[in-house]
Amino acid sequence: MTEHAFDLECIDVSRQFGSVRAVDNVSLSIPRGSFFSILGPSGCGKTTLMRMIAGFENPDHGDIRIKGKSVLKAAPNKRNVKMVFQHLALFPMMNVHDNIAYGLRCAGVPAAEITRKVQDVLERVALPDVAKRDIQQLSGGQKQRIAIARCMVLDPDVLLLDEPLGALDLKLREAMKIELKLLQHQFNTTFVYITHDQSEALVMSDQVAVMNQGRFEQVGTPQMLYQQPETAFVAGFVGDANLWHGKVESLTEQGAVLRTVAGTALRARLAGLQPCRVGDKVNIYTRPEFMSVLPSSGEASNNVGMGGTAGAENLLEGRVDSVLFNGANSRLLIRTAEQALVEADVTLTGGSDDIRPGEAVKLQWSMQQTVCFPDSAAQAN
Repeated sequence: MTEHAFDLECIDVSRQFGSVRAVDNVSLSIPRGSFFSILGPSGCGKTTLMRMIAGFENPDHGDIRIKGKSVLKAAPNKRNVKMVFQHLALFPMMNVHDNIAYGLRCAGVPAAEITRKVQDVLERVALPDVAKRDIQQLSGGQKQRIAIARCMVLDPDVLLLDEPLGALDLKLREAMKIELKLLQHQFNTTFVYITHDQSEALVMSDQVAVMNQGRFEQVGTPQMLYQQPETAFVAGFVGDANLWHGKVESLTEQGAVLRTVAGTALRARLAGLQPCRVGDKVNIYTRPEFMSVLPSSGEASNNVGMGGTAGAENLLEGRVDSVLFNGANSRLLIRTAEQALVEADVTLTGGSDDIRPGEAVKLQWSMQQTVCFPDSAAQAN
C-alpha cells in the first residue's frame, strides 16, 4: 500500500460566526514533507482555518483530510496533528526532559523508550545537553526549539505553527526563520505555518497561500507570489510596492498604456486573472528595487537601483525627499512634480557620488516590472 501523496487536504472548507464568514470555501493540498505558510492580515481567517485543522473548531461545510482520511469526526487528541502556539505553553514546573516526555507518558510509552526518544529529539533540535535544565534557564530561541521538540517526539503527520515567532525580538526572529526551515528539513514533517509577516512566509516556505477576507487570493511559491501576483491584494501585500491609481488609455500586444490620476503616463504588463479594458480604473504597482535612479544630468552613478535601464519605458523626475540608510539595501523617498512620493532602492557606498536629500533625479524602469489590475472598488462605485 503506497503512502498518500498529500499529508493535509482541505476541501471547500467554510466557517461562519454569526454574519461573518471567517473561512469561505477554502481548498488546499499540501504534499508530504512540505513547509506551507498561510499568510494574511489580522482577521483574514487564517487562525480559524488552523483551529479547524487541529480540531478545535468544526467547519460548517467541507472536509479536512490527513494522509487521505477525513478527520472531521476525530477529536483533537485523536488527530495526528500537533500545534505550537505563539506563547509556547511549556510547563514551567517541569524541566526540559519532562516537558518533552509529557505526551509520551500520557500515551503509556515505557520509561526506557521515553528516555531514548527524548534524547533523540534533543539531538535533532541541536540541544543535546539541556534535558535537566529548568525552562526558565533557556533563551527564547531554545524555548522555541523545545516547544517544537515536544511536538515532534510524538511523530505527528502535520505540525501547525500559529505565529510562533511573534513574541521574539527582531534579531532572534531573524535567526529563528533559518532555524525553523532547517528543523523542518531535519524532521521531514509537513509544517503549516500561520503568519501575518510576509518575510517569514517568503524566507521559509515551499508554498504560500495568501489569505484575505476568508479566501485564498493566490497559492504558489514565494517567487511566484512576488514576481507574478494574480490580484491587486497580493501585489500590495507581498513585498513592498509603489502604487498609483489611474486609467487604461489603450491596449497593445505588449501591455497597457496608462494615465495616473496625477496625469503621468505609464506602461505596464497586464497581470492577474481579470482582464483590463480601455477606460477601466486600475491600480498600478512597481517594486522599489526595479527602479533605476539617475542624477537629473542623466549620467548614471554607481548606486542605481537593481532594475537596470534596459527597456526602461517608464520615466519620472523628482527630488529626493529622504534617504533611509540601510547599507546595501538603502531606500530613497522621491517627491515627483505631481507631489507623489515614490520609493526606490539604491546601494550607498559612502562615496562622493551617493545620492543625497534635495538632489534632483530621474527614475527609469521597465513596463515588464510594472503590473496593473482593475480597481474593483472603483468599478463598484
